[in-house]
Amino acid sequence: MKRANRIRQWLGCAVVAVPLAAGATSVSRGDFGTMPDGRKVGEVTLDNGHGMVAQVITLGAAVRSLTAPDRDGKSANIVLGSVDLAEYLAKPQCFGATVGRYANRIAKGRFTLDGHTYQLPLTDGVNSLHSGPIGFDKVLWTVVDATHDANGASVTLRYVSLDGDMGFPGKLTATAVYTLGVDNRLTIDYSATTDKPTIVNITNHIYWNLAGEASGDVLGQRLTIPADTYLPVDAGAIPTGQFADVGGTAFDFRQGKPIGQDIRRGGEPQLLIAHGYDHNWVISRHPDHKMRLMARAEDPVSGRVLTLHSNQPGLQFYSANHLNGTSIGTSGSLYRQSAGFALEPELFPDTPNQPAFGSARLLPGQTYRNHIVYAFSTTDARTPSP
Repeated sequence: MKRANRIRQWLGCAVVAVPLAAGATSVSRGDFGTMPDGRKVGEVTLDNGHGMVAQVITLGAAVRSLTAPDRDGKSANIVLGSVDLAEYLAKPQCFGATVGRYANRIAKGRFTLDGHTYQLPLTDGVNSLHSGPIGFDKVLWTVVDATHDANGASVTLRYVSLDGDMGFPGKLTATAVYTLGVDNRLTIDYSATTDKPTIVNITNHIYWNLAGEASGDVLGQRLTIPADTYLPVDAGAIPTGQFADVGGTAFDFRQGKPIGQDIRRGGEPQLLIAHGYDHNWVISRHPDHKMRLMARAEDPVSGRVLTLHSNQPGLQFYSANHLNGTSIGTSGSLYRQSAGFALEPELFPDTPNQPAFGSARLLPGQTYRNHIVYAFSTTDARTPSP
């Protein structure tokens, strides 16, 4: 009951819709550059006609930019991205990208399915992170549809991962649908089918900075995560299997607090392991495909508010601990530690090796789905932040 009351409070706090401007939705297509092998990278621009514009590139099916107005109607790009294609290729950071086949980490890059053990490339020490050196974030997706109507603008991208790709079994056909609605919601619908038993966990790795992508760090932005437990990790960032109570720890975001409030708090070994936050919060222990509130973020200066819902059980919150000033952003600025934050709705990390976490199994005839909704609004400047 207390948790339900908290959620009602978060949803009912003083928030006003972003002012709607006159205009029509639109979709336009262009080129973002050429890969070393000569293939073209496409770019699709979605305009909801009400002050929000998203750019999606076919490399990694990635959101490169998302422009949104603040409480005064001033627009800014609120996601991190690379300045050009050469930078995406030279310093891949998963900016706005689709990650899979299995997002996050798998211990030792190994899992067993129907008695057969599969080995993935090791990309994070002795573990696999985001499925190997050529995961979904580094391949070219195909635009299969781009359309708009009175409700919004959308683009559909597809990628076919062949049997054995990065060590995974089964031919997997993955689809990503990005929709920018006139209601100022960005919706991402991931789906996948397979021709033989496999594992799947697909999510998006947008780095948010609600003050604007070149505005500095996000430590003063306020984050709420409605989770009573999180997954502690070992020295290799693999979950230990424990469901730990967030109470009394730096991992308690239930009442909302600035991201930087406890990020350098002493006596928290988990923060030392990850150099900040890079952990999974438990939104549900029993996945049932219901849409749930996963997070709310607010920038008190601009008044921009992001509310995240998804049907996934876990939320990976990453405070961009490893950005080190060597990546050139879309505006030409250098991204440093905590220049953004990622909120990734997904299955729990290492689920294939931890039965208590549920199942990541996908069978022929089934369809994997991850439905993600980012809703944007602004706070009234006259009302104190919750």
